[in-house]
This record gives sequence, C-alpha cells and structure tokens, in this order.
Amino acid sequence: MNLSGYWLPTLASLAVSGFTSLASASADDCQFNLSQPLLDYGMMNRALRPDSAPERNLGQRQLSLSLNCSHPTDMSLFYRALAATAERFHFAERGSYQIRIREAVLDGQSVAIGLIAGVGQSPAETASSLIWRPAHGIVPVLAGMPLQGRQFSAQLELTAWVQERGLQVRDAVTWQASGVFDAVAIGHTPEITLRARFAPAACEPTLSDGGVVDFGTLSRNDLNTDTSTRLPPKSLTLSVNCDAPTAFALTMHDNRSGSATVSSESAYGLGTDYRNNKIGLYSVSVEPTGARADSFARLFQTHSTSGGVAWNTSSINARSIGTTSYLGFTDTVGTSSGPIPIQNLSTTLTVDAVITPTSSLDLSGAIDLDGAGTIEIIYL
Repeated sequence: MNLSGYWLPTLASLAVSGFTSLASASADDCQFNLSQPLLDYGMMNRALRPDSAPERNLGQRQLSLSLNCSHPTDMSLFYRALAATAERFHFAERGSYQIRIREAVLDGQSVAIGLIAGVGQSPAETASSLIWRPAHGIVPVLAGMPLQGRQFSAQLELTAWVQERGLQVRDAVTWQASGVFDAVAIGHTPEITLRARFAPAACEPTLSDGGVVDFGTLSRNDLNTDTSTRLPPKSLTLSVNCDAPTAFALTMHDNRSGSATVSSESAYGLGTDYRNNKIGLYSVSVEPTGARADSFARLFQTHSTSGGVAWNTSSINARSIGTTSYLGFTDTVGTSSGPIPIQNLSTTLTVDAVITPTSSLDLSGAIDLDGAGTIEIIYL
C-alpha cells in the first residue's frame, strides 16, 4: 500500500516592464504621454513578510508623464480613481496605493507643484514633491501662482500596500486597479493599471519510508473466513515544512476510489481481487500527543466539516484524515478558532487496515493489498 505526499505547485511570478507610450492628439495639437501603462508589483506570499506590521509595503514603481502642446495651455491634471483614504487610492479588496509627484518641469524650467481641489482654484498646498490626493488635481506653480505652458513633465512614485489579511490566500490571486489621468483643458485621459499577485506560502509534505506501508505476506490462516480481519497497525511519520508560518489543514484522496468495503469519508479502498471483489479498507489517523511543531509545547487536533467555515472544539483525541473534512492543529485545547499558523510540523500517522472475510474473496491466486492515497495540504 502506497501513500504519497502531495503539495500545491509553486507559482512563478511574471514581471512586466519596458517603455510604452500612450499618445493622443486633439484639435489643440496636444499629446499626453505615460512612460508605461502597466505597473506590476510581482508575486507575493507570506514567506516574504519582513515584519509583523498590520500591512506590508509592496514596493515602489516609477512612472513619468509629459504633456506637450503647440501653444500655452492650462496644465492642470487630475487623477480619477477610487479613494481608500485621504491620501491613498483603493487597490482591490485589502490594498491601497499612494502617488507622489516630483521633479516637475515646465518649458525647460523646474517648477513647484500645487495641489488643487478643482480647475482654476488656488493651490491648497505647494511643494517640490507632494502626495497626489484623491479628488484633487495638480498644477505647475511658480511663486505660488499656477502657470500655463507648452511642455510639462513630472515623475510619479507609486507605492502600494496590502493588509496582512490580504496575504492569507488559499490559491493564487491577481489584484488589479486602474486610474485615469485627466488633462481637463485638452480632454486627454490616459489610463494606468496596477497589478499584484498573491500566493500562499508553499508547504511541502513528506512521508517516511517513501510513503510505503508494508503489511508483509499473509496466509489464509492469518485471515478470518466469516468475519473481517483487522491487521496490526502500522505507522508513518508525516513532516510538513512551509516557507513561513502558515495556517493549513490536511485532507486525503483515495486513489482506489470505490474499492473500500465501507462507505465512509475516512475509509479508503485496498483494491479488488481477480473477480473484482473488494479486498477491504484502511484508515489513516493522527494522534495529537505525538505531534510536534515549531516551539509549541503541545498540539491539539481541530477539524471542520464545512470547508473551514466553522471548526470543532480542539481536543487531544485521535482523528482520521478524511476526504471532505479538514484536519488541522492548534496549541490551545477547547478552542473552536481553527488551526494556528505552523511552519514545521512532524506527526505520526497510524494506518489501520481491515480485510474482508475470505469467504467473499477469490483466493485461487495471490492477492495484493493495493491501497493508495494522496495527502493534500489545504491552505486556510
């Protein structure tokens, strides 16, 4: 009987870079250019967390813009996107980003930047570098006065954040957010897109002895004719090693589905004989007293029959790994808050096999116990 470990594939990151120009023309013969329309923050997972802050800084991306017209024009620019706070924009479900504008140049001369609430209004704030706030525009200024010009350029620095809860994903997800730069006077609205990918920290399970459980050679005299025969239990060691502390649970798939002699989510088949008679079943259980993880003094099992929505009260009792229920670990007895994040786990698996009465089997030839299952890590 072979039990094999299983882990979800590692997801590779895809970075998008380069220089792409977005140009528009109007009756006024103006062009609005962005150095790149897509800003990619790459792939993130919990293993990359530098500290325990409530949110993680995803990094900074640089963007340059330029507005060129054939005659002096109002260079007021607005950025239209959903606001998250007074100084940040919304980035998917649990993220935000901020835009800082600096190094403004108008007609070849360095100028300050004014923050305005509307076209034609006086700047509420003026600086050589400032945060571009939601529902506000910017305008080049000199000595506190807004300026018109033919050529305007500036550098943008976009910093993105994600809340720690946003990193707790079961599967890879992609976040995207878009915004529009609005050159009100000339009607140009080029768009930028921010993208970030998130994946669970990778956990790799391994089984001792290559996951093989050998019950040896059994003779007819070792088995009962009219009642089932329970074989002496065998043990394997399961180790789970993650890139970072990760909340996870265990499930198991029956690779001989339909061959178990009892219908149960924790009973797995041992295959069939030459006449397609079911040989028996086996189960795989975990006893928390033998489990060790990180620096926790003790571990207790907790399980969920609702896909992780609700968890049963944790206990020291042994529990079989099922096909649909989740089995996890916590360091607190009597809690229903679910599994705790664990980075390195080692626990003993007990394999119990039961052979059906020999009266229902074809013993004219040798019968192989052909059970096989796959243990899966479920990220919570």
